Amino acid sequence: MMSKHRLFAAIGLLVLAAAPAAGQGRDDGSLYSRYVLGELRSFPSSRAQAMGGGGIALWSLNYANYANPAALSRQFLVRASAGMRLDNISTVDALSKDKDLMAGSFSAVQFGLPLISNRLGLGFAFEPYSRVNYKVVTTGDLDVDPSRDATPFTVITQGTGGLQQLRVGVGVNPVAALSVGASVDYLFGITEESKRTTFDSIRLRATNVAASTRMRGFTITGGAIVAIPAGEDRELSVAGTITLPATLHGNYARTLGESLDLDTLGATMTGDIELPVSAGAGASFTSHSRWTFTADVRYEPWTDFTSTLPLTGYAPSAMQDRTRISAGVEYLPAGSSIIEPYHQRIAYRLGFFVDDAYIRPAEGQSITTQAVTAGASLPTLFGGTRLDLNVQVGQRGSASGILVRERFVTISATLNIGERWFVKRRLG
Repeated sequence: MMSKHRLFAAIGLLVLAAAPAAGQGRDDGSLYSRYVLGELRSFPSSRAQAMGGGGIALWSLNYANYANPAALSRQFLVRASAGMRLDNISTVDALSKDKDLMAGSFSAVQFGLPLISNRLGLGFAFEPYSRVNYKVVTTGDLDVDPSRDATPFTVITQGTGGLQQLRVGVGVNPVAALSVGASVDYLFGITEESKRTTFDSIRLRATNVAASTRMRGFTITGGAIVAIPAGEDRELSVAGTITLPATLHGNYARTLGESLDLDTLGATMTGDIELPVSAGAGASFTSHSRWTFTADVRYEPWTDFTSTLPLTGYAPSAMQDRTRISAGVEYLPAGSSIIEPYHQRIAYRLGFFVDDAYIRPAEGQSITTQAVTAGASLPTLFGGTRLDLNVQVGQRGSASGILVRERFVTISATLNIGERWFVKRRLG
């Protein structure tokens, strides 16, 4: 069994390993992350991620599940997890021009603490809420002197940043069939966009126009799960969650300069960004600790979103309501047994999701993401500790008009550590 010091050391190493990966690939992500707050992300747990990414009604003794804070009530071991992901994206536009992109980033860092085993638990998490990560290169010719040939120019537009969230949650099981929970979520971050123009002439100077928006605010998520016995060693669970609307306070600044030397243009603007409510419902069914099935739906009315700051691509008419549907299955041949052969203690997972984006970059053209998910959870030499390897394969958008079609493969690895703490020693 690992000591507490080794547990935190392992998590720290994973966090440090994820940080450089995010920096190396910061300019190579989804082009659709350019709009408003960027590409929305969530990471309830590595188990749920491989089963479609929902998990609102998904119980687990091996994971702190943030899809629903009520699930924090069913904890037996002190748990910590951290992971990283690698995204490979292939894009093609209406003119059949294609490009391959690659980016790395961290998935989440999560910590779960049982105060009363399987009845009262705490959870802490640091995870992405949205990510801005794109680069667009355009070229053209500029006529500055009728007596000379046109001057070629290049414009490089790129964006980085996004919102992160810190979450502190509690889940309690007041009666046998019901668990409830709530979390306080602090959202914060910065989005940056720069537009650098260079000319193929020494008579014209390169320019770099940049804008940055800093945001911060709080919201609260509440949830409930009802667990219904469905026969011998079988359980049906139904659940729901709601995240209240949030007000993000922001500061916007615009700068202009040559190369990396930038001067502020005008005074810094302050304003508010209003995020909509988010509601979800789900169900799961477990049989003999071997089979687990789960399905979820989430709805967010982004037509209620408003901003007094000039976010990239934002216009009230461009917003649309978001719906995300997912489902998945897990098969663990050994069930709850820990003495079966290694290959039978591996958990195999499969799922899918369909996600309608909250933004329409072009009138009448919605962006839908469709993906298949899969994963394997590998037991380790330390009881309660698993290494999860997941993959997502899917596509978003379409190669028509100003839109592009993106086909992506995401590979992730998450270390989930579990230990017994606060156990009284017995003399024998």
